[in-house]
Amino acid sequence: MDIGIVSMRYAKALIQYAKDTGTEEKLYNEIRSLERSFRLHAELRLALENPVLSVKEKCSLISTASVGNDEPSQEFSRFISLVLKKRRENILHYICIGFLELYRKANNIGVGRLITAVPVNEDVRKRIRESASSMLHAQMELQTEVDPSIEGGFIFDINDFRLDASIATQLRRVKKQFIDKNRRIV
Repeated sequence: MDIGIVSMRYAKALIQYAKDTGTEEKLYNEIRSLERSFRLHAELRLALENPVLSVKEKCSLISTASVGNDEPSQEFSRFISLVLKKRRENILHYICIGFLELYRKANNIGVGRLITAVPVNEDVRKRIRESASSMLHAQMELQTEVDPSIEGGFIFDINDFRLDASIATQLRRVKKQFIDKNRRIV
């Protein structure tokens, strides 16, 4: 069984269902939140694959991971029930990724990720999002992360392009150039 094909079929079916019911944006927000939970908490996937947990407990776990204490939409609940009934919880993360890709492509949404050594304020986020939106001629979603290991500067990923202006990378380049130059001398 090819996980990519199966998960894409579920994702396409979900996006079509969302279009038919007019709940694309609400489902998009719930699926995006669920995918983020999968990324940040590896234990979630392990818990869903646990055969000891009942379908009801798994459904509750997924709902909590996507909307917290709020009530999930009826469409989301029906979809999760279908996934659990068909015993496809092991590919739920891939289904989420496929759905997000399809939605973003259909709605012309780009995704950017900004990694900095210190937190950035909302004004900087807004300016970066607006600049990237005008360059891509698309809406932008900007995810920010704080990673002190880059020591300063920033790393900006947008679609398949990376701009690495971090101090750590610049120091590695200088070190490599120094080593290469000294090898030639000897």
